[in-house]
Amino acid sequence: MEISLRGKTALVTGASRGIGKAIAKSFVDAGAQVMLTSRKEDALRAAANEMDGETEIFAANAGDIEQGQACVDATMKRFGKIDILVNNAATNPYYGDTLGVDSSRFDKTFQVNLKGPLFWSQAVWNASMQKNPGVILNIASVGGLRAEHGLGVYNLTKAAVIHLTSQLACELGKTRVVGIAPGLVKTLFASVLIENVGDKLAAALPTKRLGEPQDIANLALFLCSDLASWITGETYVIDGGAGVRSGTM
Repeated sequence: MEISLRGKTALVTGASRGIGKAIAKSFVDAGAQVMLTSRKEDALRAAANEMDGETEIFAANAGDIEQGQACVDATMKRFGKIDILVNNAATNPYYGDTLGVDSSRFDKTFQVNLKGPLFWSQAVWNASMQKNPGVILNIASVGGLRAEHGLGVYNLTKAAVIHLTSQLACELGKTRVVGIAPGLVKTLFASVLIENVGDKLAAALPTKRLGEPQDIANLALFLCSDLASWITGETYVIDGGAGVRSGTM
């Protein structure tokens, strides 16, 4: 069954690479008009050039509320509406024990990973979805559901994003709010972890491989389509089976 987003307009943060880029391209391939945004204009332009469809780019820091509002305004001016918002952009400037974090890196992590999705959602709601219900998709992480060494602060933000998803779904009615919690996916963002333990982690999975950005994009496309019109408030784990026990593990 072909999934169509024809007639839809999507805004995707962190869209210049990795999961965000794969989601944006899948949306374009499904017929959507897509605004791609991330911090670096050159990277955005290169990503958009790989997509065969109607796209626009806007350089903005996902943790900056004013820049987020400006991006939403530009999307409305260019396309006239926003049917889908994908809060994908994230940062992780700190690795270590949770109680060892400094205030600066704690604040930066929460600024981008939690404050960003909340206030970009607010801007899109006020500009478009309050009158014309749409879909907000939050990219969380399995780390928001499981404790693990080294990533405690990052995982705190993702746990909050998972709750934000259900909270907004409760409040926004016909505007659906859904989430995806990926496991380890082969992206530049996760490159250090993949280089150090990627092969070991892949071998322990029932599926025997790490995730690809397209794996997440496939689920995102379904969740943001009309085929998922009775789904809201849930965050879906996609991790190659890391959360289950297999007889062969």
